[in-house]
Amino acid sequence: MWEREAGFPTLLRIILEQQVSLAAAKAVFNRLCAVAVPLTPENFLTLDDVQLKTIGFSRQKILYGRALAIAITSGQLNLTNLETMDETAIRTELKRIKGIGDWTVDIYLLMALLRPDVFPKGDLGLAIATQKLKQLTLRPTPEELAAIADNWRPWRAVAARILWHYYLSDRKGFEKSTRSLT
Repeated sequence: MWEREAGFPTLLRIILEQQVSLAAAKAVFNRLCAVAVPLTPENFLTLDDVQLKTIGFSRQKILYGRALAIAITSGQLNLTNLETMDETAIRTELKRIKGIGDWTVDIYLLMALLRPDVFPKGDLGLAIATQKLKQLTLRPTPEELAAIADNWRPWRAVAARILWHYYLSDRKGFEKSTRSLT
């Protein structure tokens, strides 16, 4: 189920996964975990830009990681409180942090907080899998993907996991089909 423990390390890892391959993000995250032991907001903030760039952080991801760590250490954000909040409140709280948008919130809700009715409409893997599964000529836009996923309420998170498995099960086939559609 790709479950992740709620907290700072998971949210930071999701930020690292934005718009890059999961393998690349995992490599950066693993290097970070080897340097910041344990990986806490306080320990993250002790690392300077040069250290973070050496680990593999982009300038933008450094800003986002620092914004998250500062929000937590200053008391602006309490990740433990999120666990009992409703989705709208969680979304509002997290999106106040620079670098956290809908996709990041969706992944955190789905994987860390295990909410059953979350669907990351901006996820490329889900869009590609849905396109192939539904035999669509064009890849669905995030809005079209959200409309399709609406049929799977209240278990959209289950549908997302199934689509990710489908996507990962035949990546070469997906790559061929998506290349021919572009």
